[in-house]
Amino acid sequence: MSLEKIPVTIITGFLGAGKTSLVRHLIENPAGRRLAVLVNEFGDLGVDGDILKGCADPSCPADSIVELTNGCLCCTVADEFVPTITALLARPEPPEHILIETSGLALPKPLLKAFEWPDLRTRITVDGVIAVADAEAVADGRFAPDLPAVAAQRNADESIDHDTPLGEVFEDQVACADIVILNKVDLVDAAGLAQARSTVQAESPRPVLVIETLEGRVDPRVVLGLGAAAEADLDARPSHHDSHAEHDHDDFETIVVTLPDHATVTEVVGKVEAIAREHGVLRAKGYVVVCGKPMRLLVQGVGTRVRAQFDRPWTSGEERVSRLVVIGQKGFDQAAVTAALQG
Repeated sequence: MSLEKIPVTIITGFLGAGKTSLVRHLIENPAGRRLAVLVNEFGDLGVDGDILKGCADPSCPADSIVELTNGCLCCTVADEFVPTITALLARPEPPEHILIETSGLALPKPLLKAFEWPDLRTRITVDGVIAVADAEAVADGRFAPDLPAVAAQRNADESIDHDTPLGEVFEDQVACADIVILNKVDLVDAAGLAQARSTVQAESPRPVLVIETLEGRVDPRVVLGLGAAAEADLDARPSHHDSHAEHDHDDFETIVVTLPDHATVTEVVGKVEAIAREHGVLRAKGYVVVCGKPMRLLVQGVGTRVRAQFDRPWTSGEERVSRLVVIGQKGFDQAAVTAALQG
């Protein structure tokens, strides 16, 4: 008797679009499913997995939230992805549905191809690919903080390739998606939201459901249980990289910066805003020690838009240290960014 395949939902989307918010919402609202979550961070310091473990539900306990750092899943299939999935499926109570949150730099289609791996293809199936997009950034046509040098080059020379690396990542994510979630719709007006929808629909090779959300709050019945079997539908999900034997992330660079303890929240937020404004940093996230506060400060920056909140007390025996993962395009001035954060 053949076993029923366990469904897997791949959640993709650009840096800071709200993937972790969506996963957190699904953990807290599992619709009767026993969940497991794989979080694929880009960089040595994991943040998203820690955020999710802090809201673990009985249907998805903390030990069912697995964090894979410093390498995209599709590049580490044999070393990390297959063993992790195999271990989850071997549990006395295996998950009934698996969520995979990719890094913001990941291309989803190569990950779909990983489901052809012999040890996996008879046991799991891609229930659906969900692309989360920042409504404000998409409406502005930037997908990330402004890149004035790229815009100037476009205007100066019509013969150049008009796709920036960031644009290609966005297009590949939308082209692979079964559902696109336009998140943070409170940051755009009606005209901006219409523009964001139009952009998404223009990039999708087939009709795609577009859902508008705040903080990733969506009925799980809408995004789970799609039955797409996406791994068997690769031709309908074109990618800029279809002709490439393999892919890399050389368009982006990541550093981890250890910061001094900060006297105020305003001070650290100001520094993160400054590195985005002055050095084109795309994403910054991590935890910071604030002097005199027993709680750790969770900092998440998307361009110059920075959110900081105390998420939980530092625990006894936990190393109280301030670190941020900083992601920028290839060639960003890492020394200057480090100096700005540590100054």
